[in-house]
Amino acid sequence: MPQKLILASTSPYRRELLGRFGLPFEVANPQTDESPLSGETPESLALRLSEAKARAVANIHSDALIIGSDQVATVDGKIYGKPGTHERAVEQLRALSGKTVNFFTGLCLLNARTGVAEVRGVPTLVTFRELTDSEIENYLRREPAYNCAGSAKSEGLGIALLSSMRGEDPNALVGLPLIALCDMLRNQGVAVL
Repeated sequence: MPQKLILASTSPYRRELLGRFGLPFEVANPQTDESPLSGETPESLALRLSEAKARAVANIHSDALIIGSDQVATVDGKIYGKPGTHERAVEQLRALSGKTVNFFTGLCLLNARTGVAEVRGVPTLVTFRELTDSEIENYLRREPAYNCAGSAKSEGLGIALLSSMRGEDPNALVGLPLIALCDMLRNQGVAVL
């Protein structure tokens, strides 16, 4: 019997990306503590959380293939998470102005039947233009990206804040590296095509 595919995320962005495959899947809330551990690197945090989200959902879906993903934005070792408020988004965009940010996306495909997880990290380097306070306010008024790491949605108006992007998968920046996920699904016998 084929295994169900579960996305361990409530992110509408990840749901939309996974939907591009045309495969049936369900969504489950992983309810995972996303606090970094003492001394944990941003990359290790994203990898650990992507697997932790998948494993949290495996408690309910013990016979499924479960996709977990987590993204961390960093500059000079400092983590920039989801701002949550307008004030914090303004602070983030001021701090990121003119800088190159590593949006590191952790991806996990857990076979809950066997307990085996494949985990990968996909970096995307994004350079922000020098931003004026007026541009920051205009952007956030038109696209309040308070639930996005780094306070910008590259798939929307946030692209106007950027001067360049470098990475192996443009979908990774939105939160789900589809190229790596295709490979992982093939490893589990799931044909995307």
